[in-house]
Amino acid sequence: MRKTTTTALTRRLAAAVALGSFLALAVPAGTATAAPAEPVPTVFFGDSYTANFGIAPVTDQDSERGWCFQATENYPAAATRSLADNNITLGIQADVSCGAALIHHFWQEQQLPFGVGTVPAQQDALKEDTKLVVGGTGGNTLGFTSILKQCSDELRKHPLLPGEPVDPDKPAGECRDFFESEDAKAWLDYQFQQVEVELEQTLQRMSYFAPDAERVLVGYPRLVPKDTAKCLTAAPGQTELPFADIPQDALPVLDQVQKRLDDVMKKAAADDDADFVDLYDRTGSNTACDGANRGIGGLLEDSKLDLFGQPIPWYAHPNEKGRDIQAKHVAVKIETVLNR
Repeated sequence: MRKTTTTALTRRLAAAVALGSFLALAVPAGTATAAPAEPVPTVFFGDSYTANFGIAPVTDQDSERGWCFQATENYPAAATRSLADNNITLGIQADVSCGAALIHHFWQEQQLPFGVGTVPAQQDALKEDTKLVVGGTGGNTLGFTSILKQCSDELRKHPLLPGEPVDPDKPAGECRDFFESEDAKAWLDYQFQQVEVELEQTLQRMSYFAPDAERVLVGYPRLVPKDTAKCLTAAPGQTELPFADIPQDALPVLDQVQKRLDDVMKKAAADDDADFVDLYDRTGSNTACDGANRGIGGLLEDSKLDLFGQPIPWYAHPNEKGRDIQAKHVAVKIETVLNR
């Protein structure tokens, strides 16, 4: 389904050059001015890492969509401003990113927490004239929250964090041994296969519904550092450890799973001629365990959101620093895509 012809943006640039040449002949010297570039019709999609769960305030907080926990100042908004400073204007048709979205919510409606309602399939935001589609998804379909809950008794008590432990009968403190078992390896293999198949379908649907759009798939920032000993110290001003009660010997397992997810996403983008923003490889010094430099809020560290008067934990999502890192790399990729 992917287009193979010259992009609409390139055609517009060629037309602008031709028009400029005509005006240079028709207008007296010194009076011609360059016309501003057209806004690029853009749709952002994705899950809580695109919505930037944990950062306040939330868009549409007085409606059902407020339960997507999409930050008004999420990385799509920050990247859009950064691009505008470089004279690249995005005409935002929609930002449909939503917390807890699975990959298949790109083409199916999503049930919101506590039965408050639904939001439409994210692909419904795409238009014939959409020229750019940007966002990230995959972690929830993989079941990353189930992996976290497999390793944490504390997280098993949090109903707002979706998912159940992979095997609730296995003690959280033994999760490293569990994920080294054949049953857990088979479960992970199946989850990754599902991610791969559904990402392929998502990218193809983008091309079908927005045939002239450039597609940018955004990966996830790194959560666990190479040196896991750093995770044994709370961040400045915090009392909770970054990964709460998850055993230190299980942290490399989380990192390996995340790196594998990054590789699957990167391959899916390459196989379908889409672009990929590799945040994992660029955020090794900004993990949840990097103290004042952390770009990820700790699992049980209070975020900027509250629910019924109670603060909501970050659940290992980007804080404001992490949001700015996301926005920086996404803006660079968008600029490269639109200028090639």
